[in-house]
Amino acid sequence: MDKHPELYEDAELILKKCYGLPLAIVTIGGFLAKQPKTAIEWRKLNENISAELELNPELEVIRSILGKSYDGLPYHLKSCFLYLSIFPEDHKISRRCLIRRWTAEGYSREIREKSAEEIADSYFMELIERSMILPSQQSIHSRKKIDSCQVHDLMREISISKSTEENLVFRLEEGCCSNTQGTVRHLAVSSNWRRDKSEFESVVDLSRIRSLTVFGKWRPFFISDKMRLLRVLDLEGTSDLVNHHLQHIGKLLHLKYLSLRDCSSITHLPDSLCNVRQLQTLDITGTKITKLPTTITKLRKLEYLRSGNAGANEVNLHDNIAEAMPKPMQNKLCVSTLISAVVCWHFFAPHDFNDDEGNRNEFLTCTMFCSLVLPAILGVTSPNCVVVPQGISKLKALQTLGIVNLARGKDVLLEIKRLTQLRKLGVAGVNMKNSQEFCSVLADLTSLESLLVQSRGEQGLYGCLDVLSSPPKNMQSLKLYGNLGKLPEWIERLHNLVKLSLRSSRILDQGAAMQVLGKLPNLAILRLQEKSFEGEELCLYFHKEAFTTLMTLELVPLENLKSVTFEQGTSPKLELLQFRGSSDEINDGLFSGLASLPSLKEFMLQNNDKYKDEFLKDVKAQLAENPRAPVLKRN
Repeated sequence: MDKHPELYEDAELILKKCYGLPLAIVTIGGFLAKQPKTAIEWRKLNENISAELELNPELEVIRSILGKSYDGLPYHLKSCFLYLSIFPEDHKISRRCLIRRWTAEGYSREIREKSAEEIADSYFMELIERSMILPSQQSIHSRKKIDSCQVHDLMREISISKSTEENLVFRLEEGCCSNTQGTVRHLAVSSNWRRDKSEFESVVDLSRIRSLTVFGKWRPFFISDKMRLLRVLDLEGTSDLVNHHLQHIGKLLHLKYLSLRDCSSITHLPDSLCNVRQLQTLDITGTKITKLPTTITKLRKLEYLRSGNAGANEVNLHDNIAEAMPKPMQNKLCVSTLISAVVCWHFFAPHDFNDDEGNRNEFLTCTMFCSLVLPAILGVTSPNCVVVPQGISKLKALQTLGIVNLARGKDVLLEIKRLTQLRKLGVAGVNMKNSQEFCSVLADLTSLESLLVQSRGEQGLYGCLDVLSSPPKNMQSLKLYGNLGKLPEWIERLHNLVKLSLRSSRILDQGAAMQVLGKLPNLAILRLQEKSFEGEELCLYFHKEAFTTLMTLELVPLENLKSVTFEQGTSPKLELLQFRGSSDEINDGLFSGLASLPSLKEFMLQNNDKYKDEFLKDVKAQLAENPRAPVLKRN
């Protein structure tokens, strides 16, 4: 390569497509050795590697051996593997979503004491162990080391080829040919497909498809009355999807999986959803839905209901607006009246009524204001959680529920208490009025493994969690977002806790809190986010023989942070340290003891701002002294 530096970029791309497979690297390397050393020839192979594998006899051996890897799979794994051809090249496929989809498709069944979801998860891991898919991690904060996967290009070509042969998956993309057989089970619409309704309905027999996955822009004709057998409708991240596009979704009587995740223009679900009685998974995370329809209580098979946005900070809109107003007017009535008057003047003052498109846009904006913004200002709703209807306790199969708004009354707590199968629960709006009932609910949910509690405002969670006497013994993940003042005493009894996240908790005695956290026997992930601690000077000390199982530590960002000290012998398993702070205030000496962390692999600076040279030199020097040679990365 030293003699041909112009080939370096193309060589890297070709190696990437080999994905570390020794056979592929050696064979393609031998083939390239016989080719002219020109960028054009190498680029041609890179762009047409799929065709070369099929047509070139020198490379056919790779395809043959990889094909045998597929042929050697048991029947149930073949179906799971071919299903992955739905997803685009280099797409990171969420482990959780894939398992829920496989379950909805009937690829896994309950066996003895193992649920269908657990069986599907074992299929996922078996495909990784057989090197059919590549393990990856979308979030370093996931409790599972492997929370997603990718299919390397060579294996993906086999998946596409086999799934096409068996009429299993059809990928609707620009330049594709119509499927003459018409019996496709799974339809994927690529982001580059731009054709019309007639072509969409003619390309496959829509009455036969079991799943529809849309990548990119939504078109109103993608949902058809002909899709009578549809089980999976995955619209995650689809743009231009609005409420009225979902009005006929109740006709999809066999639907088991519906994802509207990150469809940010969706503000409510249609009442017709109650007809989808087979629904098991409903994911509306990242939408603007703040209230679930009453009819959702008829979905008795629903197991997984995700909503709200746990990653977003709880912002008190009323408080923020009120701060800019005269003191006598700093109340909800004055603030909401003023905002409403301004908005009404804007939308209903005389203007050009001949502009139909403009009128429609203004009407939609006004509707969104009245249904979302104004209630949020009044504290009636929050954009980060949903109000659930009376009767939610009828959904006995629910295992995942959240984020639920508890601020509108105690009745919803009595309903949640009856959901004894819950493993994951997220709530917002906990306060002194409902805290005792909330703690009583937690004590009764003995199967709970994951809990998120958030409460906005100055009061936050202060004193709200202290009365909990017996927390769920199986708790593995705990997220507390809101003013605590001190760490609840029962946290020290969470011996199975793997992940803890604190934000806006304003804990005063950080020393005592760190002592408690350092003794948790299974804590692997600790996230200390903004305003976790309160004080003029924050000094975090990781004592010797503390945090024995910690693998990931996030400090992003902590106000008034003066020092982070790792004593010799602390955190022996810490692999990743993530940090973000105000670059202007950070000096050298902020971190000490980095050289003594025996397992440290990576120090990640999350802020793209320029840090002071002294700080960077100090961190690099400590990392250089560490025998493990951890790397410093910027994100």
